[in-house]
Amino acid sequence: MAGSSSVIRFFCGIFLLGVAVVPAAAQHDYDIVIYGATPAGITAAIQARREGKSCVLLEPERHVGGMTSGGLGATDIGNKGAIGGLARQFYRRIKQHYQQPQAWKYERPEQYRSGRQSPQDDAMWTFEPHVAEQIFRQMLEEAAVPVLFEHRLDREGGVEKRDGQIVCIRMTNGHSFRGKVFIDATYEGDLMAAAGVSFHVGREANSVYSETLNGVQTRLAIHHQLMPGVDPYRRKGDPSSGLLPGIHADPPGEDGSGDHRVQAYNLRLCLTDVAENQIPIEKPADYDEERYELLLRNFEAGETRVPWSLIPMPNRKTDINNNHGVSTDYIGMNYDWPSASYERRRQLYQEHLSYIHGLLWTLAHHPRVPENVRREVSRWGLCKDEFTDNGGWPHQLYVREARRMVSDFVMTQHHCQGRAVAEDSVGLAAYTMDSHNVQRYVDQNGFVRNEGDVQVGGFPPYPISYRAIRPRAEECRNLLVPVALSASHIAYGSIRMEPVFMVLGQSAGVAACLAIERNCDVQQVPYELLRERLVAENQILQWTGPRPPLGRSPGELPGIVVDDLQAEKEGTWLNSSSVGGFVGIGYLHDNNQSKGRCALRFRTELKPGRYQVRFWYTPHANRATQVPVVVVHAEGRTERRVNQRTLPENQNYVSLGEFAFGDAAEVWVFNRDTDGYVVADAVQFVPR
Repeated sequence: MAGSSSVIRFFCGIFLLGVAVVPAAAQHDYDIVIYGATPAGITAAIQARREGKSCVLLEPERHVGGMTSGGLGATDIGNKGAIGGLARQFYRRIKQHYQQPQAWKYERPEQYRSGRQSPQDDAMWTFEPHVAEQIFRQMLEEAAVPVLFEHRLDREGGVEKRDGQIVCIRMTNGHSFRGKVFIDATYEGDLMAAAGVSFHVGREANSVYSETLNGVQTRLAIHHQLMPGVDPYRRKGDPSSGLLPGIHADPPGEDGSGDHRVQAYNLRLCLTDVAENQIPIEKPADYDEERYELLLRNFEAGETRVPWSLIPMPNRKTDINNNHGVSTDYIGMNYDWPSASYERRRQLYQEHLSYIHGLLWTLAHHPRVPENVRREVSRWGLCKDEFTDNGGWPHQLYVREARRMVSDFVMTQHHCQGRAVAEDSVGLAAYTMDSHNVQRYVDQNGFVRNEGDVQVGGFPPYPISYRAIRPRAEECRNLLVPVALSASHIAYGSIRMEPVFMVLGQSAGVAACLAIERNCDVQQVPYELLRERLVAENQILQWTGPRPPLGRSPGELPGIVVDDLQAEKEGTWLNSSSVGGFVGIGYLHDNNQSKGRCALRFRTELKPGRYQVRFWYTPHANRATQVPVVVVHAEGRTERRVNQRTLPENQNYVSLGEFAFGDAAEVWVFNRDTDGYVVADAVQFVPR
């Protein structure tokens, strides 16, 4: 059956009809079996067909394109120059579509403005959801890829393995698919897990991979944060009344410690302000005001902004994402999604949709919402011409992270920041290390706080290892995993972008074809041959553009180093890496503003004894000359004044002196009475 043109035509006919009707339960044979019609699954399938291999693309639901056609029209990339191959072809087709006059129904092309592209770009990076799915379908049809919808893997015994290889996978509808190589392109890693491949869910402790941005991150949780002083209890001030929905009673955990929690999901909303194309957002039948009490209290605590990020799409539509303290992210309500049953996932999807539906109605109509917010939100409605089989609501939940494979190579923070380099590149990632909030808890002052948001960038595109998209050989020898790949939580936060998934999917398709041609395990595919084929397909494997300066790893320095990422902040501090010689990935500065209102505390535990204290900063002519730095030690407090325009030593630090400490130490940096930028990079305690 494999390679039969009549079979290809038969299944393509099914695809063109948009249904998943197949004959009675049967077994089907292919060279490559791909599970999940995400962008990675699509590019893998197209590549397989280009190389003359028979393949089938199995999709659990009824749409192709995952989040790219599911509302995420504001493509997150980081650097467009890192995207090549089929991924770039897709975005070029987006531009070609919008160059046609008939593509513009509700505005003229010259009226549409987006900071995400320029007229000189050869591609377009913002688009309507239905346009993305239409182009994906065209590309699949042109490649004669059979696509079967509503084919769900039987995750309880539906994977047959023999001698370390998958032989056959069975669907819940009884159909079985045999293949030589299998590709798991799902966001959840369902096939990978059912095949017995190791995976991780949640955040690793920093200690696992010697990272600094993994695990619990209360100190970094400054973005998308609630206003100070928001009461967490159903009856204000009364703990006995219980906590409001979505807040848990446990402590958040020690900073840097691992946990089972998963960053929040949401729906990427496509709304319009064109009345003739609107579906009004009515009050939900299951509306429960208590679900939004935290939102309302956050407004009463001083929030005045519309709590969303509205990104314009063509034809006066939007891609709306989470923003500020209480928004479209349904924080803490997705922990069981990665391994949940299909039925439970349907429930979780409905719970997320219900929450967001009620949120929009509350923002538009509730009298406790500021008038400016109600006025703005009420202008928008769902689109009649988007997600037409789901009432205008996105059909795809934004599964930002679920299972992550654990192979014998794990992408980590060190690869993102260039301290470690994958030599066997199958594509580049380029986005900031980005995690949305993970939990809501009650802080030591009795108020609600969000935790888990991390946004750290400043690095150039970096390579992703081929070893990160295939399992350990002892676990499975004919499986590739381009989406739920082997990466730590914080590295995955940078890699998990739809264009990157397209790149990795195509590379997985090439690797699968090579494994078949050479009759070898995917682990045995010669990288030089793989690289040659990828370059021929216009994949970009190495970054040759400009690179910002690389920082010194805190682990390379003697003693105990407290980096700026660990500092406790008062006032507004900005991140930068523009002047080299820093520790870690950058440093903090006060922007030469808010004088007297900004402070940093560098705190650490120590073994009692004497230590030299070094204060790290990057000198520049725009720096302040009299920066107050206070050391809190066993004998009291000592203040030094630091001239940050120069350095007296052959390092980017000055010694503040030697001091005796008990079991803890503090160093404070202030910006009072300063005559330039105040910079703080790190504090180092060296035993004497």
